[in-house]
Amino acid sequence: MRLLSVTGTRPQFVKAAPLHAELLKHVELVVADTGQHYDHELSRVFNEELGLGEPDVRLEVGSGSHAEQTAAMLVGVERAVLERHPDAMLVYGDTNSTLAGALVAAKLGVPLAHVEAGLRSFDMRMPEEVNRVVTDRLSRLLFCPSGTAVSNLAAEGIQRGVELVGDVMVDLARVFGPVASARSAYPAALGLEPGSYALATVHRQANTEQPALGRLVEGLSRVQGPVVLPLHPRTRAALEAGGMLAELERSATVLPPLGYLDFTALLRAARVCLTDSGGVQKEAYLHAVPCVTLRDTTEWVETVELGWNVLVSEPGEIAAAAAAPPRGTSHPEVYGDGHAAGRMARLVTETAWRTG
Repeated sequence: MRLLSVTGTRPQFVKAAPLHAELLKHVELVVADTGQHYDHELSRVFNEELGLGEPDVRLEVGSGSHAEQTAAMLVGVERAVLERHPDAMLVYGDTNSTLAGALVAAKLGVPLAHVEAGLRSFDMRMPEEVNRVVTDRLSRLLFCPSGTAVSNLAAEGIQRGVELVGDVMVDLARVFGPVASARSAYPAALGLEPGSYALATVHRQANTEQPALGRLVEGLSRVQGPVVLPLHPRTRAALEAGGMLAELERSATVLPPLGYLDFTALLRAARVCLTDSGGVQKEAYLHAVPCVTLRDTTEWVETVELGWNVLVSEPGEIAAAAAAPPRGTSHPEVYGDGHAAGRMARLVTETAWRTG
């Protein structure tokens, strides 16, 4: 069996690492990197750190509007399918790379498997929500990280091919979490003690536009104590264009994008995490770090329900939540037991892809 795995962003490289390792035991794997994240620390460093190796196909799409980016990916992924003739395709999460892979699979009749299916923020203003809904509708196998995800799909009338497998990020966190803390120079390289600082990330398009970006800069500037901010290229460009980068640098230690190990080491040692990233919310939960989500909605609703995450958007709310971060009274394994990759690889192998 030949499987085409479509990746393109930091969260997808992270999810793919343990799953590819399992899949290679059973199938011929062709990996396509769309190049949606083209900065070294957001892309190729993950190949190096997580043992992914070089992809078989590099599309190098880079930045652009949603239409420009997705259109270029459609062309590239279609070419990869026509040249490589996969029996099935695998996509991850909710990015434009995910959507492009799903649309190509549907148009060319290639059965599709979706890792991280069933997540919903119920906010269709988010491009990611649109991507999730469309991809789930087009998928033959839907790998759900939680019972909530299964329920979301059932409410939409999707039950065929739905599999509760757990979250592959749990697999990775258990293996690489201690490795990251042992190998990384952070946070000591910044002169910081564990538990003494807030770790922040901002990258979503809605938060890199005004007035949201200005509110976030004000909110982060009000946070008491050290703030460490690895800065996404899109966010840096928006801050520079708005003349706000210098203001932010006065209140936070601004870093370039970090690889998985360095970021994980910083996260594990943080007092609190402030983020608009879906994946980082979940990573914070997996490492038992309180999270303040810089959004009005979240797809990782379990982290809020269990008291480890709070949603805020106004400057005063951000500072208050960072000062008294949420910490649940329990920390159950809502995202699985760390064996999701093995389950998914088995299901991929056992599925009769070209029938039914």
